[in-house]
Formats: sequence, C-alpha cells, structure tokens
Amino acid sequence: MGTGDIALPTFSAMVDAGVVALVTQPDKPVGRKQTLTAPKIKQVARVHDIPVLQPESAKDPSFLAELTEMRPDVIVVMAYGQILSQAFLDIPRVACINLHASLLPRYRGAACIQAAIDAGDSHSGITVIHVVKALDAGDIILKKELAIGRDETGGGLHDRLAALAPEALTEALEWLAAGTAPRTPQDETCVSYISKLLREDGEIDWAHDAAALERRIRAYDPWPGTSTCYTDKKGRVRRLKIFPQVKVSTQSGTPGDVLAVDGVLRIACGKGSLEIDGLQPDGARRMTAAEFLLGAPFAVGDRLGS
Repeated sequence: MGTGDIALPTFSAMVDAGVVALVTQPDKPVGRKQTLTAPKIKQVARVHDIPVLQPESAKDPSFLAELTEMRPDVIVVMAYGQILSQAFLDIPRVACINLHASLLPRYRGAACIQAAIDAGDSHSGITVIHVVKALDAGDIILKKELAIGRDETGGGLHDRLAALAPEALTEALEWLAAGTAPRTPQDETCVSYISKLLREDGEIDWAHDAAALERRIRAYDPWPGTSTCYTDKKGRVRRLKIFPQVKVSTQSGTPGDVLAVDGVLRIACGKGSLEIDGLQPDGARRMTAAEFLLGAPFAVGDRLGS
C-alpha cells in the first residue's frame, strides 16, 4: 500500500516477490488543466500486471471484502495516506507493517524528513513497525540508519531514504517468515509529532538565528520551499523564493535588513546573517543573486519580510 514517490523503489524491488496487489490512492486532477493523473506507483504496477485497488476509503466494506479474498500474508504500507481501521489490520495472516521515514519514536507524522534536517539531527533512517490504529505508534521490528549530510536538502534525504527502504523491508520480511521478527515497544517519553507542511510554512521569519534558517531552507527544498517578500521598483510587494545553498555569516543587524548587495545578498537574522545566492522572484526564472541585483531596487538598509 503506497502512494508517495518514496515508496517507488520498495515496490519496484518487491514486484517479483509474490506481490498480490497494489493499493494506492485514487487518480487525482493535476496541473492547470486538472488532468486526471495516476500515482507513479500505479504505473509501475500496470507494467508488471499487478492488480491495482484504489478505494476512496480504506474503510469501505467492499474494498475490505476484496482484500480479504486475496488472502495476503503480509500487508506492507509506505506513504499510503489514509488511516487504517482495525478491520483492515486483521486481514493479513502474519502482519501489517509500515515503513516510516524517521528513527521512531522521533518524528511520528507526515513531514519527518524535513523535520530531521530542520532540527539539525545527525542521522535519519527507515523504521519498520507493526501497524496499529494510533499514528506511527506500533512496535518496532527494525531500524536502518543513515547520516544526514552537511548540505543535505529535504529532496536529497527523501531519495536516499527511498533507496534504503527496500533493504529494510527485505530483512523485515525474512524475520517475519521465520517467525523471529521482534516487537520492541516505542519509548513514549521520546515521542514527537510532525504535522503536514503547508506552503505558508515556508515563509521566512528573519528573527530566527541564521544557522536555524540555513537548515530550514535546506529542509524545505523542494517542498514547501522557502520565501520572503520585498518591494519592487513600482512599490509592489513581491515574493522572492530562496534556494539552498545559503551561507551563515557572523555579520549582524536588524532582522530582515539588507546588509550587503555586492554580488551576494546578505540578510540580517536574529543572530548572524545569511548570504543568499540562488533565488527566484515571482513571475521570473531562477537566478543568482548577482543577476537579480542587477535589476532589483535593493540597497543596504532595505528590509525584507512580510
């Protein structure tokens, strides 16, 4: 059961291992033309002639009946996107397991990949757990760790965790088949929850420390992205998207103030400042700070932010 792209390598690695069916979210309208588009994982299943189920709700009685008739030994869940009922969890003969992209119990919930970078964690990983009705709260079967790079972005860590997941699943399935899979309860005193990110979460608050903002800009790339506001030559408030990599500087000033426009754009933060090189104004292409400053009305002392 999966919908998000992070599940693609795991599903692709398992297609020859006796996959009974794929369960994924219904096709969704995408883009300005609202073209009905299937999840990428569905396209992989079609190539391999694997049956695809796309219930509007995983609690639908007809869906549960159809899944029961398939008599699955194990149900594997990764980035599926729906809450599963107890009636669902009772269907597989051996177990229903979930591959979660954090080192549980740290970061239950949706935006766990971004959260690890944003917090400055040294490691992330894949945790395989038994699924229970509570969110990401099941007993742990195993964890696979990897180090977070100094310049790692949310997109880069997403892809590396996606590549790590098949190894974690293979080992978990071997243990389940042998009847040796552990069930280690999560330490509830160490639990943290991360909600789904929205586009507005990427609005930069220059009152934060420069080091924290540098991590956030990396963590939120490519989604939801980070941005700030500025006033153009005609006095219009415009949005400016900011990309990694940015550099932390010790120069200080009033948060949001422009400190330098000499080829890089240096902005004061709550502590220190950030040197920005990659950015994109509304309605324009991505460009370097030097290119942007050729036509921008910025001067030392100007202020960015809402």
